[in-house]
Amino acid sequence: MSILNLIGRSDLLFSEDISFNESTLKKQVNTSSFLVIGGAGSIGQAVTKEIFKRNPTKLHVVDISENNLVELVRDIRSSFGYIDGDFQTFALDIGSVEYDAFIENDGKYDYVLNLSALKHVRSEKDVYTLMRMIDVNIFNTIKTIEQSINKGVKKYFCVSTDKAANPVNMMGASKRIMEMYLMLYSEKITISTARFANVAFSDGSLLHGFNQRIQKLQPIVAPNDIKRYFVVPQEAGELCLMSCVYGENRDIFFPKLSEELHLISFSEIAIKYLENLGYEAVLCDTEEEARKLIETLPSQKKWPCLFTTSDTTGEKDFEEFYTETEILDLNKFQNLGIIKNDLILENEKLNMFTNAIQKIKKNKVWQKNEIVEIFQLMIPNFGHKETGKYLDAKM
Repeated sequence: MSILNLIGRSDLLFSEDISFNESTLKKQVNTSSFLVIGGAGSIGQAVTKEIFKRNPTKLHVVDISENNLVELVRDIRSSFGYIDGDFQTFALDIGSVEYDAFIENDGKYDYVLNLSALKHVRSEKDVYTLMRMIDVNIFNTIKTIEQSINKGVKKYFCVSTDKAANPVNMMGASKRIMEMYLMLYSEKITISTARFANVAFSDGSLLHGFNQRIQKLQPIVAPNDIKRYFVVPQEAGELCLMSCVYGENRDIFFPKLSEELHLISFSEIAIKYLENLGYEAVLCDTEEEARKLIETLPSQKKWPCLFTTSDTTGEKDFEEFYTETEILDLNKFQNLGIIKNDLILENEKLNMFTNAIQKIKKNKVWQKNEIVEIFQLMIPNFGHKETGKYLDAKM
């Protein structure tokens, strides 16, 4: 069974749009140079493969994970082989002086795609990881945009999230603030982005965790009251590439809702996942029961599962790709929608945010509530949901 089947679908979402635009898309990629930042993560790898298979003149991939870059190269060589253009990977931290030197000594690209992000809602569980999330999602984005402007890059793309629409957690809010900075810099360089759903079985995701639990002979745990939209890695890569190549300045691409793209719960996927492996899901009432039953059930082709209601900080009850105040273009593509943004500058807010974060970082002591207050000044309707409970405190 494919990933598509596990999330309740049989066809790729964007096949018609990709097929209809393939000739111009391939020509554009084939005559252009690309830098993919954060290119060894799940979305980054998917985007890199979409670019590579269309034979670019130059494709450089940067990521902090040396191991993931090695796997990306092995995957590409095994799937597509080689291209005539310059394909290289670099194990660099984009916040480092080494990365700055790399850009200074080259930096000549037509397109820069920034896929680096701290994407987990759980990143706000402690104040130090929360500050790193702000650095990666906001300030590293600013840095790479400014470098792109200085190097004469034609187009800058970075990935946002559906959680930026009416955010309830710090991760989604950080991406919404990032979008505000994109607006500021769109006066100097053409910028587009994309909001999309959960990427099924992406690194670190709950669904990816199912694979780990099976390999390690551990129970499957999932919420039974949360439903999400899912895309597969290929769709994530296609969405990003389409926004990068076809997006106009300040455009935000997103998947159109349809019968194909529907909400599905994590517990439903868990049951399908186990059935695909030949196991019957056995529902347990407690963690202790699940841990005990893992010792005996697998030999009977059964697997212990703990499905619970969600009560952790930052979980959104529903998903949305846009707000009621945003202007949409639903006609340009078959299954891709576009949020059309006019230029709205909020320089005073952005200066306040930059100065406030820099000030508290300088002291090396900060509290979560003061960061939440700064976020609420940036996003007046920021409905942060603090329950005092985090995913790391659960199995």
